[in-house]
Parts: sequence; C-alpha cells; structure tokens
Amino acid sequence: MHLKPLSVVFLLLSSSLMQSQTVTSFEGIDASQLTTRRLDVDPNGAVGTLHFMEWVNTYYQAYDKSTFAPVWATPQNGTQPWHQHNMPNCYNVAGDGIITFDRVADRWVIAVRSSSNGNYYYCLAVSNTGNLTSNTFAWSTYQFLLNPILGTNAFGHVYFPDWPRLGTWADAYYVTFNLLDPDHKFKEIGVVACALDRLNIIKGLNPRAPQCFSDPNPIPSTGSVYLSHSLIPADLEGTTAPPAGRDEFMVSIQNPLVDGFTTTSSSLNLWDFHVDWGTPSNSRFSRSSLSVAPYTPGCYNLTNVLNALCVPEPAINPATGAHYRIDSVGDRIMPKQTGIRWFELRGSGIPHVARTGRIDPDNSLFRFLPGIAQDRVGNVAVGYSVSSATTHPGIKAAWWALGSTTPTEILIQNGSGDEENSWHWGDYTSMTVDPIDNCTFWYVNQYLASNQTETSINWKTRIGNFKISTCH
Repeated sequence: MHLKPLSVVFLLLSSSLMQSQTVTSFEGIDASQLTTRRLDVDPNGAVGTLHFMEWVNTYYQAYDKSTFAPVWATPQNGTQPWHQHNMPNCYNVAGDGIITFDRVADRWVIAVRSSSNGNYYYCLAVSNTGNLTSNTFAWSTYQFLLNPILGTNAFGHVYFPDWPRLGTWADAYYVTFNLLDPDHKFKEIGVVACALDRLNIIKGLNPRAPQCFSDPNPIPSTGSVYLSHSLIPADLEGTTAPPAGRDEFMVSIQNPLVDGFTTTSSSLNLWDFHVDWGTPSNSRFSRSSLSVAPYTPGCYNLTNVLNALCVPEPAINPATGAHYRIDSVGDRIMPKQTGIRWFELRGSGIPHVARTGRIDPDNSLFRFLPGIAQDRVGNVAVGYSVSSATTHPGIKAAWWALGSTTPTEILIQNGSGDEENSWHWGDYTSMTVDPIDNCTFWYVNQYLASNQTETSINWKTRIGNFKISTCH
C-alpha cells in the first residue's frame, strides 16, 4: 500500500563523537488485545515520572518504566474517563486521540475528538497526579463544543476538525485542527487554533471559555485548498515553565502553489498565539513567513494534491512484482526514495533557523512519520517509520549532537509483514524525554509482524527508550 507520511519535523527552542546507549524496547498495545480493532492506529504516548502511557485508536495503556509491566490487565477503553463522569458527548471517539504528560503540573492528559448529535467536541481528561497506581488517582474531564468555531461550507455542513495537535504551555493547553470540507473530498479549507484554560483545568475547576482563532478569518464557505495546514504547537520539555507572558509558537510547512507545475516551497509558516484570559479582546493569533531552502512536500502529486500514496512495501506476488503501498494519513513525502528534513528554530523574539538537516543515509529506505525531541544538553532524537520495496515497514530512530547536523541511525524494531489491501499508517507518533533525568528518549510507533488485511487486522506497537552517553 502507499504510505503518506509526515516528513518534516521541527524543534522550537527558547534558547566529541557521542554514542547512544543500547536501545531497550518492549511490546506496547497490539490489535489482538482490543475488542474493536481499527486499521488507523494513531499510535502516540508520553513518558511520565513513573510510567509510559500509550494511545492507539481507541484505547490506552500504561507501563511501569522499570519493569515494563502494564498498569492495567487490559488496555482501557478510550472513553472511560468521560464515562466515569457521565459525559455522553465524549463517548463517540472516532480517533486522533493524544496522550501527553504535563511535566510542570505532574499531570497526565488524554485529549480526544468526539461527535454527538451532529456536533463535534474536543474532550480532555486530566489526572490529579502523575502516579497512575496511586489510591487517590482520578480523572477530571472536560468537553468543548467545536461547531461554533469550525465554520460551514456552501451546503451549510460543518467542516470536519481533523488532525488535532496538542501543546502544553504555561498559560494554556493549545490545540490546532485542520478544517476539511466533507462535500469536496475532505480537502483542507483552513485551520483553527484554540487556547484551553490550563490553569483551572489542572486544579479540577471549571475552565474559562476557550479562545479560538481561524485562518483564513473569516472561514470561507468555499475555496481552493488551504496551503498552510497542519499546525504543530510547541510543547514544553523539561520541568521549567516558559517565562511569564511568553507567547505560544506554532509552525507548519507551506505547500506548493497548486498551478500544475510547481512542486517546491521555500518557506515555513510561523504562528504566534498570545492569550489574555483577563481581557480576551487582547488575545491575538498571527502568522509570519520564514524563508528556508527549497523543499518538496512528500508524495506530492501535481495532478491530485490530495492523493499522497507512494511509500512501497515488498511485493506480495514476487512472480509479478506487484506491490502494495501504505498511506500514513500524516502528511506527504516525495514519490521517490524519501528522507526526513528537520529544522531547529531558535530566538528570543521571532524564531530563526539555527540548524537544519536531513535523515536519508541511503538510497533505498523511505523514512517518514517522525516524532522529535531534545534532551537537556541539546542532543536531538527523531523516531520514524521505514519501508521499501524490499523492507517490511519497521521502526528506526536517529540522533545527533547539539553542535552537529550528522545523524546516527539506530534500529528499534524490524517489521516482518505488510499491508495487503489497506493503506492506513499512523497518523501520529511521538518522541518524548524522561522528566526524571531529562536525558532518556522514549518513542512509540507501529509495525507489522505478519501481513495485514482489512479483515485480518494484526498490527503491533513497540515502545523503545535510549539515551546519548554525554547526557547524564
């Protein structure tokens, strides 16, 4: 099948040869453990003080960081926190769930999109402690109606809020959505970004109303494909909060002009979200452009920019050489051998590109769907999926030092199976850094141990951790 992966990753920062330690990895959630199995896995997770918690559609599980033993006997239904509080608007979770760990507050956060009676909701569950096995552990749950901020198309149908991304900042939880037109092949029509009242949420209190902005503003009822979609909000790493008053950053790539011949872009979009909870009229959401070397978004298709199927797998029929390709539903990669381009953005004011590089050490593997993080001394690690016409989809990672742009690639898990008549892959994956030592990288992604079809769903996930020797 064709993979449609996310191939550009970013670091947003306020300010001798190394070797990584041996990669330790263990099995995460797999399809056989679930009552309801889905092809779109959306694997992601985060590391906390005592546990690693993982999400797949639509379940979650946590593991002891030392023994890797699961916290619960079976994966928990993704709607359980809201069932505990009788919030039926959050029972119909369709996917795109996100798990993050609020390091400063020592809280777990589960965020999901749900639908109920024709309405879309964004639902948060926030723990009262970082210890999932505490006798006093409990979830506080919240629901936010999205319809008033999503806009409608020419038929009066509400745009679909796709690919939510969540960032933790001092003054808010920030979430972004792509707006898709359900009557025009779900093309991107714009984006919405919202600030959720973190200060009251982590106290278990009623939050103030979300502050949301859109681009374009106002949201059009019709139009061409929006080229600046898929905003990624900055997420706090470490245990020191950003300076008071520091605005949230967001970033996205700028897709090429849809004119039938342009295939490259030479800019990134930088977004600044200033929230003022005391005087909401002072809040603002602005975009600027940052020039970079030209790049081609992956799997870019001049004749159909919404079609991004391109990453190969081994032939299912060696006699004919017939291949399937996977669609990771994350973003796009180029229709030839692909790599990952990364950007490190720094600056106390408007960020600038401090470093950039690529991860493509050979001419055979497709590398895609990355997650990125940085340890406390400046080492960077990226985890991602790999596949080719001779390599089953598997999991690798790469790392480099603060003063370097040369990656060292490491293996997390080889695959031994392929998608045979389906195409979903991803569309989430996450690399996070342990809040205890601020050195150990933890990564989760999916792979196949045997061939998978639409009627025989058997994907697996693998959770790996490692650290660079100079971080101690």
